[in-house]
Amino acid sequence: MNYPPPAFEAKVCPPADLSRRAAALPHPLVFTNGCFDILHRGHVTYLAQAAALGASLVVALNSDASVKRLGKGDDRPVNGLNDRLAVMASLACVALVTWFDEDTPLQRILDCRPDILVKGGDWPVDRIVGAAEVRGWGGSVHSIPFIHEKSTTALLDKIRRL
Repeated sequence: MNYPPPAFEAKVCPPADLSRRAAALPHPLVFTNGCFDILHRGHVTYLAQAAALGASLVVALNSDASVKRLGKGDDRPVNGLNDRLAVMASLACVALVTWFDEDTPLQRILDCRPDILVKGGDWPVDRIVGAAEVRGWGGSVHSIPFIHEKSTTALLDKIRRL
């Protein structure tokens, strides 16, 4: 039997299509970004909280090369971009997922012009890339405090100690 591809795969958006597809989403539009290498409770809690700030959540993932440049370790990312895109797209709170190869997501932010820009609590609002631009067109910027002290780096360290 032939099974259709999962519907969530339609949420994966190439960067060249982001402006058009983001414009078609219900607003207010929320944007966040990150590696999201090994998805854990901290990630999904943060993403649900970010999504609750608006009507649609767009997530931009660091490409594999961009993750490597962050200096998280030679073995990172553990999961390649296509796998990370699929896992992110499968989440009900995510409306669209794209990626960026640059060191920052600024171009994706400019492409989709979110009403709300969000990062995790380890980012002070004044250091969030794109904050000035989003505020400039009337949007808001949020740094959501962590509820669960989880990280992919800590999870990998725990696995390596086993």
